[in-house]
Amino acid sequence: MLALALTGLLTLTAVPAWAQASFPLPLALPLTGAGGDPQTAIAQSRTSDQVSVTNEGSIQDALGPYGDPFGLRAALAERGITYVLTYIGEGLTSVSGGLRRGTTFGGRLDTSLDIDLDKLAGWSGARFHTDFFVIHGHGMSSRFVDNLTTVSGIEALPSTRLFELWVEQRFLSDRLSVKVGQVSADTEFAIAQTGVVFVNAGFGWPNVGAVVMPSGGPIYPLATPAIRVKYEPTPLLSFQGGLFNGDPAGTPPPGDETDPERRNRTGTNFRVNDPALLIGEAAYAYPSFPGTERLPGTATLGGWYHFGRFDSPRLDSVRGRLLADPEASGISRRFRGNAGLYAILDQTIYREPDTENEGASAFLRVSAVPGDRNLIEFYADAGLACRGLIPGRPNDTLGLGVIHSRISPEARAFDRDSLRFGTSPGHLRSSETVIEATYQAEIVSGFTLQPDVQYVMRPGGGLSDGNGRRLRNATVLGLRATINY
Repeated sequence: MLALALTGLLTLTAVPAWAQASFPLPLALPLTGAGGDPQTAIAQSRTSDQVSVTNEGSIQDALGPYGDPFGLRAALAERGITYVLTYIGEGLTSVSGGLRRGTTFGGRLDTSLDIDLDKLAGWSGARFHTDFFVIHGHGMSSRFVDNLTTVSGIEALPSTRLFELWVEQRFLSDRLSVKVGQVSADTEFAIAQTGVVFVNAGFGWPNVGAVVMPSGGPIYPLATPAIRVKYEPTPLLSFQGGLFNGDPAGTPPPGDETDPERRNRTGTNFRVNDPALLIGEAAYAYPSFPGTERLPGTATLGGWYHFGRFDSPRLDSVRGRLLADPEASGISRRFRGNAGLYAILDQTIYREPDTENEGASAFLRVSAVPGDRNLIEFYADAGLACRGLIPGRPNDTLGLGVIHSRISPEARAFDRDSLRFGTSPGHLRSSETVIEATYQAEIVSGFTLQPDVQYVMRPGGGLSDGNGRRLRNATVLGLRATINY
């Protein structure tokens, strides 16, 4: 499996001379965006719940001489050891629709540690990273809305868990890097820089992957053992591939409906024997959109293949039978393997004159998977973010976004079969659409407040409540606070 991944990556990276000749560098892009690529979205927000983002600013600056007691932080940094503490706390209220109305409070403390192994131990080109989460509170989606795209990116079962734990080695003047250890796919793959301001989890990892992969896939809050190889023939062009253990929590025994987060309570299962997940991606961060000046963007194309087995949403394991048929076995027909493709365009569309970090950017991301073995077959999200919209507040970010998840034809056919056989009083599912508006205000460096509103159309694609009625469209209001140290 590893040989297959490396062969595919080497095929992609066998054109460095062509890449260097075709993509001149008339404009330097020194800032780092979400996922570690050059920042091309001028409106990337200061703080975010997405694990692909290194939050900007620190309250250490606002604390003055109390920001670094005894100078410990500075002394460790001189030896290549840095740590970051980020706390995100939020309150969310479902004011209408969904399962029922209600309010939740939750939070996540992220403690991350990075070690420059060259500075600390003379290991040239190597670094170590790990982070832990302390998660508390209850989820809005699981308890009140029952939707496909989780209302909050920090929603997870309360726990203290290890997230990532890896070593990265760089070669060829930092153009080639290899990362080995416990890795989360959503730290580097399928990222839209403009989308990191939003609260809804769907704007992080495309929801089509989170819904169809075993245990939700190797994404927050469940990372998994992996190897990731990345090659950057130029500062603006990158190719990367990853080979992940395909199920971070493992397949439960028959009849066991335990949540994957309960099967891997501490993040220390380190599973390596499950069917693999292979991901590949190419991204080009162009200095400016053709015909414009100082309006950079990023075009990304990626895909994945999972080597496991996947259930049909409609067909029974006995040929000729439908799952909805009362005489069926109730065991789904299984398919070998699953695959998906995604494409992203992330573009700065306006830059405030005489500024570097104020303006507007927009993104569009689409993803598709086979409809015969997945609940969702197509996913798309898009958004607009504006930074520095209000005079005198250069680091505030306004965001408006939309997410659309389309139920697969086979899952819709199962709903029709169920109505025909009378085995379900439900409704035909079609799609779920979420609209979000948010505003992130920087109070001081490292501290942001973020009011948020989300409108969920057809929660769950058009699920029914316990009384056979379709869930009504839901409205969720929220307020998030983020402190970064």
